[in-house]
Amino acid sequence: MFSLPSLLRRGLLSSFAVCVLSCFVACKPKPEASPAPQAAKASGGAIRSVGLTVGDLANPFFVQIAKGAESTVRELGGADVKFTAVSSGYDLNRQANQIDDFIAAGTDLLLLNAADSQGIAPAVRKARKAGMTVIAIDVVAEGGVDGTVMSDNVQAGRIAAEYLVRRLNGTGNVVIINGPPVSAVTDRVTGAVDAFSAAPGIKLLSRDQNAFGNRDGGLSVMNDLLVANPRIDAVFAVNDPTGLGAALAVRQSRRTGVVIASVDGAPDVEAALADPSNALVASAAQDPFMMAARAAEFGFQIRAGASPTDRLIRIPVTLVTRDNLSSYRGWTAK
Repeated sequence: MFSLPSLLRRGLLSSFAVCVLSCFVACKPKPEASPAPQAAKASGGAIRSVGLTVGDLANPFFVQIAKGAESTVRELGGADVKFTAVSSGYDLNRQANQIDDFIAAGTDLLLLNAADSQGIAPAVRKARKAGMTVIAIDVVAEGGVDGTVMSDNVQAGRIAAEYLVRRLNGTGNVVIINGPPVSAVTDRVTGAVDAFSAAPGIKLLSRDQNAFGNRDGGLSVMNDLLVANPRIDAVFAVNDPTGLGAALAVRQSRRTGVVIASVDGAPDVEAALADPSNALVASAAQDPFMMAARAAEFGFQIRAGASPTDRLIRIPVTLVTRDNLSSYRGWTAK
């Protein structure tokens, strides 16, 4: 169990404090993030139960999301608050049914990692109408959420791709291994495409292959890309599991000269970066535990009656590479 004040004293939340203060001063919220006054009034009051639905609880990133959310819920709401975490498997219909179950159970606060940023809108509206406070986490969710807490995913894609361009000295063939139709993925791809497009010597061979955000998908898509393209110099993968699967495909194919960058900064990637023979050379690092902690705290504040001017908190990311791995602190873990 952790205490948010004590974490602040130890400096673990310092980057979050700076981000939150700057967002409350400067960020412009998206229209769907501002609930109607009547809905906001209906969703106030004490929190007795919290529901979390995420893309894939087999992914260490989402395991840490769940841990960060639950720890903060216990800290702010006490041991009697019911906390339930479920996995959507990136299936929109399944997630909509999960939200229906949360509504039926009288859940007060929903932490939502949308399986489809646009498609989830009807379920969000239904939850809000039922009096639930809804905080989108990691990805945007349309339909009128109360707030959103996410990494700066455009930045993540951009800095990872810029690193690959530098590794290639501005010349080479690159591919993007894409993922589920959520804002975090599309934003990362946007950032990567912008970085590749800024380098005239870079040729983007593929950008639309969906590996579904997991290792098996990364392995399968990368195998197909290797067969279709005699020369691939670099790969941007939308998350670490995808990148690790792609690296395995490169190893199994015995192709040389391929470098891969991804997003997350997960423990498994730390191990890959420590191995000079691994094709994965960089990852734009997030901190899922602290992202979830901030989202849960935001939900408690809004539920208690706070009306922040800005309801989008975007958290900066940092690039971890083989060169700076020794100074990387890794994910917060409790």
